[in-house]
Amino acid sequence: MPTAQAEPLKIVIDFDSTFTKVEGLDELARIALQGNPKQAEIVGKITDITNQGMAGAYSFADSLRDRVALLPANRSHVDQLIVFLKGKISESFKRNQDFLEEYADQILIVSSGFKDFIVPVVNEMGIPAENVYANTFTYDAEGTITGYDTDNLLSQDKGKVRLLQSLQLEGEVYVIGDGMTDYELRESGLANKFFAFTENVSRKAVTDKADFIVPSLDEFLYINGLSRAQSYPKSRIKVLLLENVHPGAVNAFKKEGFQVELLKGALDEDELIEKIKDVSIVGLRSKTNLTKKVLDHPNASRLMCVGAFCIGTNQIDLIECEKRGIAVFNAPYSNTRSVVELSIGLMVMLTRNIFEKSTKMHAGVWDKSATNSYEIRGKKIGLVGYGSIGTQISVIAEALGMEVYFYDSVDKLALGNAKKCSSLKELLSHADFVSLHVDGRKSNTNIIGKQQFAWMKDNVVFLNLSRGHVVEIPALVEAIKSGKVWGAAIDVFPYEPKTNDEEFINELRGLPNVILTPHIGGSTEEAQKNIGEFVPSKLLQFINNGSTYGSVNFPELQLPPLEDAHRLLHIHHNVPGILAQINQIFAKYHVNIIGQYLKTTENTGYVITDVAKEYSEEIVNELRLIDNTIKFRMLY
Repeated sequence: MPTAQAEPLKIVIDFDSTFTKVEGLDELARIALQGNPKQAEIVGKITDITNQGMAGAYSFADSLRDRVALLPANRSHVDQLIVFLKGKISESFKRNQDFLEEYADQILIVSSGFKDFIVPVVNEMGIPAENVYANTFTYDAEGTITGYDTDNLLSQDKGKVRLLQSLQLEGEVYVIGDGMTDYELRESGLANKFFAFTENVSRKAVTDKADFIVPSLDEFLYINGLSRAQSYPKSRIKVLLLENVHPGAVNAFKKEGFQVELLKGALDEDELIEKIKDVSIVGLRSKTNLTKKVLDHPNASRLMCVGAFCIGTNQIDLIECEKRGIAVFNAPYSNTRSVVELSIGLMVMLTRNIFEKSTKMHAGVWDKSATNSYEIRGKKIGLVGYGSIGTQISVIAEALGMEVYFYDSVDKLALGNAKKCSSLKELLSHADFVSLHVDGRKSNTNIIGKQQFAWMKDNVVFLNLSRGHVVEIPALVEAIKSGKVWGAAIDVFPYEPKTNDEEFINELRGLPNVILTPHIGGSTEEAQKNIGEFVPSKLLQFINNGSTYGSVNFPELQLPPLEDAHRLLHIHHNVPGILAQINQIFAKYHVNIIGQYLKTTENTGYVITDVAKEYSEEIVNELRLIDNTIKFRMLY
């Protein structure tokens, strides 16, 4: 006799705050009461009743009756709500529309909301109207909502339980939802598993009773081995963002479904070791050091990539990251304009003695005098470092009528009438203003010390907006006190407080005509917004697509979008024969290669292979076991 086939899995999905990000009735009230002075009050009452009902603290039948009674809506408002809800479909449901369409016959939308607005929304995602079970409004002749069908099981207490009892579903039944009425299906024995959906809202009373807590539909699909848009749920990937990076960065990762933790301050090594446990992506600025000690710790074993939300990367051990297959990205240009503008502004303030005059004014002293006030036009500026910041200052300073000199250890093309100096000594001997714009490499430690100040002209104006360790502070203090340095503006320091609550201690405090700023060269809203967009975009391209373009320590590859294929990413030590071994494995299992990309650095190789979806799982295991493999992952 033929073996009876098992009934296909049935998936029961809630609508409000699950399929969509919001509660439909709450939003309908908001739309209907637009312009009404009591809008906030009435919507607040409806929302409060909704929350109480979802948490099980309010009889559902009473909750529905009381909410609809507060609702002064009509058909035109429902039409507006439908348009609104189509833009509020949960991100993980949008990502997995292919799954919804493929499994449409096995999916039931069971909601205590209303078909009037649910059917048009879910139908657009592939769910047929006959698979939607919900309430229906009643209307008068003018189209005003007068109530709802009270005979509908879903308008009553235990409505979802009664409905599923009437449907007599066979086979496994899984329920996805955010409220107690969804859990009741599991409690009653009508469902085999209840998945508490927390992408939009998390209710402890509900999650405490769930078989699984799923922060996204991706997680549900992953747990159950169902087809999905993400090979690995991003809700399982932890992102740690430090030093109060721009909110745009937080939103970028949350929108993609990652777990995100944001800390305002910097962390020392031991603190970072503790916080980095199970973290895959770290974002930091200049005060947190990602050292070999941190990377060696088992807590850092899941780290995949690092974002420096600043220009410099000297706070990150790039070599150790590369050895471990950890790609590092930074923002080399996003805040350059902010640093340039501050540099020019500080020069003007120092030469006009603005700081001292302002302090006197606040003390009630009127000191109107031209003594010790000068223009910067016609003066010589010496730029130590001629990168993206130095070159912009060069152009602006020349436009202001200054003579520009520069020195860089790397051969650079002069812009405009700027003059290149062959040595640091030559530059310092010419300049009326010395402005430092070098990177933070160790070899730049104390490049300006007692000898260098001696080379400078008397009454020089000195600026450092690069890195704190490039200037020997005692030598600068001596130069200021002796009058060699007429005025100074310092934005960076060898040691900087980790948070705003820590006292700033430095020998430069209290010195005359010295402007001290708390490492704010790039701290403008525009710069931080740019960085907050640029760095996450690079990190997300790496995680989502495998692209490493813009990485400071990794083979750079800009990859095409992944379409109708699986992408296998293999990071390895750069030794001969790895690509041949990879392709031998593909040939062994007769795998069709759609595209393949290879890039290497001196120490690291990066092979990306796009293959047809049908292949043996044994391939993955063999690729992981190739000698000299550092990391391997899959995307689809």
